[in-house]
Amino acid sequence: MPIRALIWNENRHEQSNALVRQIYPQGIHGEIAAALGEAGGIVTQTATLDEPEHGLTEERLENTDVLVWWGHTAHGEVKDEIVRRVQERVWQGMGLIALHSSHFSKIFRSLMGTPCALSWREAGEVERIWVLNGNHPIAAGLPEHFEIEHEEMYGEPFSVPEPLETLFISWFEGGEVFRSGLTYQRGAGRIFYFRPGHEAYPTYHDPIVRRVLGNAVKWACNPASAWKRVNEAPNVPHDKAPVPLEVKGPRLHADGEEGYR
Repeated sequence: MPIRALIWNENRHEQSNALVRQIYPQGIHGEIAAALGEAGGIVTQTATLDEPEHGLTEERLENTDVLVWWGHTAHGEVKDEIVRRVQERVWQGMGLIALHSSHFSKIFRSLMGTPCALSWREAGEVERIWVLNGNHPIAAGLPEHFEIEHEEMYGEPFSVPEPLETLFISWFEGGEVFRSGLTYQRGAGRIFYFRPGHEAYPTYHDPIVRRVLGNAVKWACNPASAWKRVNEAPNVPHDKAPVPLEVKGPRLHADGEEGYR
């Protein structure tokens, strides 16, 4: 079965900025969908901020294997209940690809539990991206390094949790470096943060960047059934324990009663 990818984009720069609209006439989400279509084995849908429920209904998320997220200027407009809904699906096993300024998105910060802050500069610098593990599935088919002619600089320190893997490190023309490809796991869901993608530059037209996106979606897909009990915390009665036992002390809760949250 093909991987079901949903590309979410706030879609605000495309509406307000002529340069961004010229670079991405179908929206950033449309260009990413086209890139994933080239990868083979992936079917795509798109969703944007101004759709009802931000295009992220329960039904739609239930039928999504990997969610690709691009946001920048409107992080605060994403409703908290939708963030919790997406977070629950990641815990259950839906993959998440967070792109560029999505490091400050509500969903990424909630899953990381840290500020996710960094330094930055918009000067159209050369970005040289070094591949640290060429054998990783996300790096399949990549050279040992590649360059993006014009990009926004992100610099360390990047206040995120220690990743499972650091796949890419970027060097910028001004001298800064940045961990630009990081993997995480939260519950049953795989997460990949990928730095490039400033909206004022045609980064998502780059063939190597497009390959990374396709590889990342395939890596993040968990083919297992959703882990529906990931957020449950059942009170197991003493007589239902794997080895039956007697109650030996005082209790706050009756058998089967909900715990405190």
